[in-house]
Amino acid sequence: MATSTSSGGNQSSYRPYRHLKTLTDHESAVSCVKFSNDGTLLASASLDKTLIIWSSATLSRLHRLVGHSEGISDLAWSSDSHYICSASDDTTIRIWDATGGDCVKTLRGHLDAVFCVNFNLQSNLIVSGSFDQKIRVWDVKTGKSVLVIDDGHTMPVTSVHFNRDGSFIVSGSHDGSCKIWDTNNGDLLKTLIDDKVPAVSFAKFSPNGKFILVATLNDTLKLWNHSSGKFLKIYSGHVNRVYCITSTFSVTNGKYIVSGSEDCCVYLWDLQQKNMIQKLEGHTDTVISVTCHPTENKIASAGLAGDRTVRVWVQDS
Repeated sequence: MATSTSSGGNQSSYRPYRHLKTLTDHESAVSCVKFSNDGTLLASASLDKTLIIWSSATLSRLHRLVGHSEGISDLAWSSDSHYICSASDDTTIRIWDATGGDCVKTLRGHLDAVFCVNFNLQSNLIVSGSFDQKIRVWDVKTGKSVLVIDDGHTMPVTSVHFNRDGSFIVSGSHDGSCKIWDTNNGDLLKTLIDDKVPAVSFAKFSPNGKFILVATLNDTLKLWNHSSGKFLKIYSGHVNRVYCITSTFSVTNGKYIVSGSEDCCVYLWDLQQKNMIQKLEGHTDTVISVTCHPTENKIASAGLAGDRTVRVWVQDS
């Protein structure tokens, strides 16, 4: 059985996602999947030390990006969908040309595994978070670190994300805190969460920049209004106690929250009503990463080492 749909909420109008294809080219855990911003490409990163670029339309493999000497934990696309940056346990970030598959820059400065990475909208900056507990901002053109936030976290940084205009960075950490920083000078603007326990495993700004979606290792996702410092919604039902599972916003057909889970499923919730609306079954290990296509009703999900696949799901029109 590929899917199960819960009762309640706007069920009558909801069209369930179904499994379309399974991509099996990675040789170890798939750590991250992301559609490009123009929707033409899908990238996956793996602990097998490689990234793969797929055609979003045909789901055929276009390039395998080889160069990191250790596993890769995260990837991000530039706004023009031309470049990918990747975060690796080898302590480096690489910038790749997605068209040809070549590595164009290697960013060095972190002293431990780089766990998370993102471009700003202008794609002239990259932000990274590491097990060295530091956040770095890099100039894409020069490959140099232009800002280091040294004392922001006391444990590994699990998540970093720019807001829409690039003026803020949100970070999450195993230390249980979620903080907002000024991109220009690294000043701490707000501490959204500072709980010690549970760990903050993921945080990202909503598409409009007004909200922050935060995952914590107690099976909980919360949507925060960062200007008021209050949370508005809680999403639960999935399993998340161990891994830094990413979640995201689905906006192509209604507004949903989508997340992986440690019970090998992908969960979808109605953003406003908070009810779980569908559970996608088929992976055979923790679903660590999910991504939503920017214009089509299409989701890709990534499984850890017991699974090693990328699954693509679609809504029939």
